[in-house]
Amino acid sequence: MLKQDLQEIRDLIQRHKRWDLFFATVGVLALMVGVLTFMVLFLGMVMDGLPRIRLEFFTNFPSRRAEHAGILSAWVGTTLVMLVTAVAAIPVGVAAAVYLEEYAPRNWITDVIEINITNLAGVPSIVYGLLALGLFVYTFGFGQSILSAGLTLALLILPVVVVATRESIRAIPGAIREGAYALGATKWQTTADHILPYSAPGIMTGIIIGMARAIGETAPVITIGALTFIAFLPPAPVKAEAPFLSFEWLFSGFTVMPIQMFNWTSRPEAAFHNNAAAAGLVLVVMTLSMNALAIWIRYRLRKNIKW
Repeated sequence: MLKQDLQEIRDLIQRHKRWDLFFATVGVLALMVGVLTFMVLFLGMVMDGLPRIRLEFFTNFPSRRAEHAGILSAWVGTTLVMLVTAVAAIPVGVAAAVYLEEYAPRNWITDVIEINITNLAGVPSIVYGLLALGLFVYTFGFGQSILSAGLTLALLILPVVVVATRESIRAIPGAIREGAYALGATKWQTTADHILPYSAPGIMTGIIIGMARAIGETAPVITIGALTFIAFLPPAPVKAEAPFLSFEWLFSGFTVMPIQMFNWTSRPEAAFHNNAAAAGLVLVVMTLSMNALAIWIRYRLRKNIKW
C-alpha cells in the first residue's frame, strides 16, 4: 500500500513537471515572437535610416527636398518639451505619492483619489490632449506652445509616477519607520531621511517608464496644435545680457520627433520614408540615452543605500 501511494505521488509530480515544461516552452515561444518581431522592424529601420545619419541631418531644418531635410527643429523641440514635462511631473508626482502614502488620512475621500489615479494611468492619450486643449491652450491662454505640450505630457505620465512611487514606498520594511520613530525622528525626518532615499531606485523606475512613454506620444501634441512643418527654433533659454535667463521659449511654436516622422511617412517619395526611418532611429537613441541616464542614477542610489 505504501509503495502504491509513493508511486502515485511520483506520477503526480511527473505530470506537473510535464505541464511546467509545456508552459515554459509556450512562454519562451511567445517571448521570441515579440523579440523577433521587434528585431526585424528595428533592423529594417536601421538599414533604411542609417545612411541618412549625418551631421547635416541634425543641423538642417525640414525641407521639401528629402536630401536636404533635417530634424533640427524636431529634436530641439522634443528636448525642450521633455524638460518641461520632467520639471512639472516628477516633483508633483513624487510629492502626491508621499502625501497619499504617508500623510493622507484613511477615509473615503482618499480611496476615491487613489481609485481615480489608478484609472487615469489607463486613459487614452488623446483624452489628455483634448483636456489640455481646453485647459492650457484656451482657458490659461498658454497657446499652442512648448509649455502647453510639456504640461500635457506631464499630466499624461503623472499617474504612472504616482503609482510607481507609492509602490516603492510600500516596499520599504516597517522596521525602518519604527527604528526612526524609536530614535525620536519626526514624521518628516523619517520620510525625508529614510523612506525617500530607500525608495529612490523604484521611483526612478517609474520616472523612466513615464518619460519613455511621453517622448513617443503624438496624439496629445497634435491635439494642442504642434506644427508639422517648422523652419525656426525657439528663442534661446540663455542670453548674453542680464538677466541671462529667458523664458520666451516656453511660449514658442514647436514640433517634436514623432510628428516630424508622421509628416515624412505621409509623403509618397521613398527618400522621405528613409528620413522618417532615420528620425525614428534618433528617437530610439534619445529614449535609450534618457533611460540609460536614469538607470545609472538608480544604480548609484542603490549602491549608496546601506540597510
